[in-house]
Amino acid sequence: MTITEAIKQVMRAKGSPMTAGEAYRGIVEAKLYEFHADNPEHIVRSEIRRHCEGLDFPSAKTTKHFRLIGENRYEPLSEVIHQRQKRRATKTLVAEAPTKLPHVSSLRELQVLHTKYVTELKLKMLSDLKLMSPTAFELFTKSLLDIYGFHDTKVTQVSGDGGIDGFGKLKVGLANLNVAFQCKRWNKGNIQRPEIDKFRGAAQGDFEQGIFFTTATFSEGAIGASIKRGAVPIILVDGDSIVDLMIEKEFGVQVETLSIPSYALDLVLGNNEIIT
Repeated sequence: MTITEAIKQVMRAKGSPMTAGEAYRGIVEAKLYEFHADNPEHIVRSEIRRHCEGLDFPSAKTTKHFRLIGENRYEPLSEVIHQRQKRRATKTLVAEAPTKLPHVSSLRELQVLHTKYVTELKLKMLSDLKLMSPTAFELFTKSLLDIYGFHDTKVTQVSGDGGIDGFGKLKVGLANLNVAFQCKRWNKGNIQRPEIDKFRGAAQGDFEQGIFFTTATFSEGAIGASIKRGAVPIILVDGDSIVDLMIEKEFGVQVETLSIPSYALDLVLGNNEIIT
């Protein structure tokens, strides 16, 4: 016997309208149905309301077995009513004129504002990086590598760097990877392939990897030349990537945390409607 059939049986046995609580107690006393839920009375109430004529909500059923009498009493219908046509029409109307949910709209506005804010912040950060002197940008890059996890990093002397602005070590497993880095603080243009080839030539033999930092961008030729078989791989880090790395490592960035709750009551109740 289903819950609906059990409810109908106790209602017919009493011969008068019943509350959901009375129906639940009647089912238990007659041992018509064995409940396996923390709140079985709520299950009975929900089952009645989902199959109640005149009550329509997202989880309501199209097959109606009960009618509401007064404020909180119900009785079984003499015949089952099927409202499939009515339910389809209701869905069409909802699709044509969706209900506005203020909390959903506000949350989307916050998300749009957050995206706009982060975009403007990144532009400001990159603009300020481009205002650094070449020497200051090299020291900044060294500090960024330290934050990332490099150790023994040093900036070379300007007069004799031989195409390398600095170097350091990164622990990979049990070994230390010797890495050289090059810094180009440019306000415009992009890094071309000759710059990559020159840097690789300086790093070849003494380093296992190179990292090329720039506040500008890289040309397609430079990108294509960054990885070559049998040669030192060159990792390319452009201006946007530098800013992303700063945000990820919270380097030169303070993170403000806002607690923004969002509606998720439906995840708690599942398909059950809220009963007040």
